[in-house]
Amino acid sequence: MDAQGRGRADDVDPADQWVLNPNTGEYELRLAPSAAQSSVPGPRGPGDRGPTGAGGAARARRTEPARRTEPARRSGAAASGGEATSSRRRTSAPADAAAGRRGRRPAPKKGKGKKVLMWTGGSLAFVLIGTSAAAYLYYQHLNNNITSVSDDGAGTGGFSKDRAINILLIGTDKRTGKGNEGYGDKDSAGHADTTLVLHVSKDRTNATVMSIPRDLITDIPDCPTTQEDGSEKVIPGKQRTRFNNSLGQEERTPSCTMRTITELTGLKMDHFMVADFNAVKTLSSAVGGVKVCLAKDIKDPDSKLDLPKGEHTIEGEEALAFVRTRHSVGFGGDLSRIELQQQFLSSMMRSLKSNDTLTSPPKMLKLAEAGTEALTVDSRISTIKKLADLGAELGKFDTKNLTFATVPVVDNPAEKIKATVVLKEPQAQQLFAMVRDDVSLTAVKQEKKKEKAAEAARLKGTKAPASEVRVRILNGGAVAGSAQETLSWLQVQEGVTKSENAGNAEQPLAKTTLEYGPDEADQARRLAEIMGLSGAALKPGKSVTNSQGVPAMTLTLGKDFEGAGVPLTTPAKVPDDVQKATADKVECAK
Repeated sequence: MDAQGRGRADDVDPADQWVLNPNTGEYELRLAPSAAQSSVPGPRGPGDRGPTGAGGAARARRTEPARRTEPARRSGAAASGGEATSSRRRTSAPADAAAGRRGRRPAPKKGKGKKVLMWTGGSLAFVLIGTSAAAYLYYQHLNNNITSVSDDGAGTGGFSKDRAINILLIGTDKRTGKGNEGYGDKDSAGHADTTLVLHVSKDRTNATVMSIPRDLITDIPDCPTTQEDGSEKVIPGKQRTRFNNSLGQEERTPSCTMRTITELTGLKMDHFMVADFNAVKTLSSAVGGVKVCLAKDIKDPDSKLDLPKGEHTIEGEEALAFVRTRHSVGFGGDLSRIELQQQFLSSMMRSLKSNDTLTSPPKMLKLAEAGTEALTVDSRISTIKKLADLGAELGKFDTKNLTFATVPVVDNPAEKIKATVVLKEPQAQQLFAMVRDDVSLTAVKQEKKKEKAAEAARLKGTKAPASEVRVRILNGGAVAGSAQETLSWLQVQEGVTKSENAGNAEQPLAKTTLEYGPDEADQARRLAEIMGLSGAALKPGKSVTNSQGVPAMTLTLGKDFEGAGVPLTTPAKVPDDVQKATADKVECAK
């Protein structure tokens, strides 16, 4: 049974059980008496979901017929804070459902019965409903749908509402699920075939999705990994290998892909979400089809996509064929396929933001069902409540401020027959720096423009000679020895002789800062020029007294400091040759 068929009783779609109450004018969940207990499986006990590359094995266990009549073990229940219930409580489910039908339970209130969670990864987006008394059983059912594995300490420990959010989105080519046996090697453990990093800004006005080419040559670090028996095993790292080997191969789990992303970009991930081929099929159908545009006829025997030029609404197998095709678009490689996937995801995001979706309870329920069945998430967001809280944050930005960008790469110069790629420098590092520093790839609020203008103004004006710059250097989170290294570099190579090492800062800082007094602006501008500091790093404040008893500025080297002479300026705009597009625009595959 595939993802579309699980979680239903007597072939009744749960979405069709959400009906309009003519007395209240609102929607209520109606469960037939004969199907009340079987249509919404009871909660399962802890412990079943061991680490798997895409949750395929765990999902396969969940579909066995025996699991419908007895509790199955699962990790998500423990993580949900005691949502697992005893068999005695489950037997009361029909009575509770009947009570709801008799009107003893209140109907869902408008605006509180649903929360939208939208995200992209391997062609994914889903909507989760919140809960009300009448929807309690279905809420529990959705909780039981969720497959989770540990992040093995590779993440931050969880997203926060007062900072930027980074989500790792992985589409695996593992051939699990009904109808997927014919796609390539059905016995493969799977790879990180499609990888995206979703960064949502701290103020939630904008977001960036970076696509990581699967054939990028990079280093995979050692990966501590939780085994099914609870023990930990360190999977050895691998140097100079394809990025897609960070998942599935040599028993690597999504946490290893998280570590590889951090090593590559400097970004620490908050969470991950993984999907297999069925996710594309079920979610595209649940949203009512995804509109795509072709600039030419495409007939690809490998992906089985056969569509004429023009606009189409695709779902199911056809949607999967669309995101898998590559030989018939662009240059016929993985980079061309990435552009096609970004077009597909942009269209899906527009559909999810539309009133046709948000005002349709049946469609919302279908998306909730498909989304929770299709994904494997990290155990820190393995409940509907946690996913809904995350969704509330991810749904705040406008699609016009959601930018898709592909990490800049060039053909691997070490190969005669070009099969892999390497980072294109310095463009790749500039893109990584912009995302790390929460710089929007699109123009958003006027306030941000004013802020950027103020930062730029700090760098304009007269600059004191290097010999007159007085500064005390503190290490506030940089590598040990950085303050002394910087002191030597400034004095010997740059002529900043009135500088001194002041030891360690009282508190670590994420970013390097230069605090200066009212009469030291010209000195601050000169030091910023020498060190490659951005206007944001300059902090008007007060002077300190140095060892000579005279006023001086304070330079605190933060965690972002990469060495003496390495500029810390964040680019103001994306390099011209970085491929990017915003989600609000319709693009046609060429």
